[in-house]
Formats: sequence, C-alpha cells, structure tokens
Amino acid sequence: MPVRRVVGAAAAALILSASAAPAAIEIQWWHAMTGANNSVVVKLAEDFNAAQKDYKVVPTYKGSYIDTMNAGIAAFRAGNAPHILQVFEVGTATMMAATGAVKPVHQLMKEAGEPFDPQAYLPAITGYYSTSKGEMLSFPFNSSSAVMWINRDAFRKAGLNPDAPPKTWPEVFEAAKKLKAAGFDTCGFSTAWVTWLNIEQFSAWHNVPLATKANGLDGFDTELKFNTPLHVRHLQNLIDLQKDKTYDYSGRTNTGEGRFTAGECPIFLTSSAFFGNVRANAKFDFANAPMPYYPDVPGAPQNSIIGGASLWVMGGKKPEEYKGVAKFFAFLSDTDRQVEVHKASGYLPITKAAYAKTKESGYYKEFPYLETPLLELTNKEPTENSRGLRLGDMVRMRDVWAEEIEAALAGKKSAKEALDAAVSRGNAMLRQFERQVAR
Repeated sequence: MPVRRVVGAAAAALILSASAAPAAIEIQWWHAMTGANNSVVVKLAEDFNAAQKDYKVVPTYKGSYIDTMNAGIAAFRAGNAPHILQVFEVGTATMMAATGAVKPVHQLMKEAGEPFDPQAYLPAITGYYSTSKGEMLSFPFNSSSAVMWINRDAFRKAGLNPDAPPKTWPEVFEAAKKLKAAGFDTCGFSTAWVTWLNIEQFSAWHNVPLATKANGLDGFDTELKFNTPLHVRHLQNLIDLQKDKTYDYSGRTNTGEGRFTAGECPIFLTSSAFFGNVRANAKFDFANAPMPYYPDVPGAPQNSIIGGASLWVMGGKKPEEYKGVAKFFAFLSDTDRQVEVHKASGYLPITKAAYAKTKESGYYKEFPYLETPLLELTNKEPTENSRGLRLGDMVRMRDVWAEEIEAALAGKKSAKEALDAAVSRGNAMLRQFERQVAR
C-alpha cells in the first residue's frame, strides 16, 4: 500500500508537470512553393521549431502565387488569416491597399525588440518592399532576377564563342540568326514572362521610367510611360525577327521555358530561378549571362529588378504571436542560413553578408550562373527607374500588356499602336484600382 501511494504520487506529479508545461504558440505560414523549394520551406520551419520551444511554425502550401495571395486576403476578411503570407512581388500594391490586413515588418521587428537593419539587405531587394522613407513593409524571402540562358553546345555548333555571350541586343539578334542558320530553325531566341522581360526589366535595365512616381513606389496615382521610342524600337525588332523565327514568342508566363531545356531555343531570357529546371533537364552544356541592352542608351545597363516573393505579416494577431513571427524572421536572416538556402534553392541570398560569404568561399567559381542575377541587381545603385514597381491590379494589367504585344507580333497592330494601347488601358485600370482603394 505505501508503494502504491508513492507510485501514484509520482505519476500525479508527472501529469501535473506535463499539464503545466505551456504549449508552443503556433505560427501559421501560407506559401506557394512546390517541389524542391517546398522542401526548403519545410526544412526552415523544422529547423526553427527545433531551435526553440516557445513557437511552432506550421507551413501550408496554398497553391499558386495568385491563389495564395487571394486565399490570404479572403481569410483575413473571414477573421482567420495566417500569421505569415507569401506574396509575389507584383502583389505588393494589392497588399498595401488591403487596409488593416497587414502589419509592416519594420513595425513588427521594432515592437518585438528583434535586431533588424534594412541596410543589411541587398538594396535592390530592400527598395522593392519598402516605402519611399526606407521602411520595409514585408520580409524578403525568395528573390530572383531575369537573366539570359545560353546553350553552349549550340553556340559551338554555330561558330559562336560560348565564353563570350552577346552583351547587347544587336549582338543577340546576330547570334540568333547564326544559330538559326546552324539548324535551330524554329527559334533563335525567345523569352518567358513577356512583359516582365520586355517592359519591366527592360525599363529598369535601361534606366528609363516604366511609370511616373518612381514606377508607383512613391504613390498610387501614377501614369504609365513605356510607349517611348526606345520601347517601340525594341518591340518592332521582335516583330521583324518573329517573321522568320529568329525570335519566337513563348507565351505570357514561364510555360515555354521547356523550349530551352529541350534544346529548341538556344538563347532564352527568363528568371534566374529557372536554374533548378535547367540543371535537372538540360542535356547540354549551359550557362547564363546578364540581360542584353541597347548600347546607344546613356548609362545602360543600370540594375535589374527582382522577381520572386516576400513574406507579409497579417493583421489582427496577438502580441505574443507577433513576437514569434519576429523571432522567425530574425532566424531566417542568419547569414549561414541564407547561404544554405541560396545554394539549395538557387534563389538569391537576401543579405549583403550572405552574398559576401558565398563569394568568398569560391562557390561561384564552380556555379557562376548563380551569381549572374546578383551582379545585375548590384550593377549600380538603384534609381527611381530601377528600384522596382508598385502598381495596382498588376496581375490583370500584365495580361492586358501581353495582349497588346501579342497583337503586334501577329501583325494586327504596329509596335507604337500596341504600346500606346497597353499604356492607355493600363492607366484606366490604375484609376479604377485607386477608386476601389478610396472606398
């Protein structure tokens, strides 16, 4: 009987001890990463959860970038938003306009007392997600930029030097003609993301405005400006080269990227985040190079702008939950962790220290194509024309711009008519977006 009492008392003490232990506060993270990048997200959450016991980050895949953003906004309206929402870069204006739905990151980190220095991040990334005062609105996560991928074997076959890829647009056109003559008769060169490459990145790389007010970063009441003689000249060149397939259109998004890995298009401009697919599927010697530019444009090339996504903190949460989010962001900013994510995913290291450490290790000597987007982003200090862009209803507006480019490539409109229409229709959409925000 005494033994039973002792055992019972011990068991009761254990039960009381277990019940008294506070449960970890859950931090919900909705994201749009698939495949290998989903594994990176899961590992980051697991590593953070193992590093401390107060918080538990729970990552959940919610579909495409558009699906994830829409799900997050809908969930906020229903009162059950996640703590962290991954949103692609062109959704920035939409998130800013969702009044009360988000908590700015600079405010979150300050209130939580976590170390946070916007100057630690690459300027081209910071600028995209910050106010004109330099206050960061969201936390940079997976960033990329646009590069020119080349099939080195195809270059050799055409008598071109794969170690000296074209630097200017006229050089690209000439190289594409030689590649076409060497047997690549359906596509000398092409691009994915037709508006991102040929309007958004093109404008920043040449340091010309896409729109007024620093491309919308300094205010929503902006006017589109990408129907200049330079933009018209570039589209006209694509129209002319499309006629004999020296250039061949590959669609509005990245669905045509397989034309490069299949060996059909030996020059292909798309995201640096294409690296994983190229490494896995290309059966030829490949490399990449910076985007081309027109050499008669003063100051070109300038710097590229980012693609990818950032992490937004949703509004309406408890202070202790926000403290957990802030600790997670501090965890993500660790230099060694950024280097690890960069190597595993092909996305850019978001901090200057992580970039420097990767470079000092000699990693880029073996994998030079991972540094190309970083060299572009840091080519020059960003200007009002190259900090990024922040335009309302950007997802639908890109489709309108692409529609006009497609009409020009099909011979239904001149380059000038197409870009004039894209600007006019886009401005009308911006005014409509502003009216919705003002309600």
